[in-house]
Amino acid sequence: MEKENWVELVERLVREGILRSPNVIKAMRVVSRKAFLPQNVRSYAAVDSPLPIGWGQTVSAPHD
Repeated sequence: MEKENWVELVERLVREGILRSPNVIKAMRVVSRKAFLPQNVRSYAAVDSPLPIGWGQTVSAPHD
């Protein structure tokens, strides 16, 4: 998986028309999902894919 930074990911999702709500875009520009991930997967926060958060659960991909 290629790692891109959070800002690049959010801007790509806006350009592709996936993120359209101004409020969601603003929130995603301010808060990275990195804060919600376990330490061992934080470096993958900007990967547009579900990530494991433990106990057999995942955090959704940013494009969902």
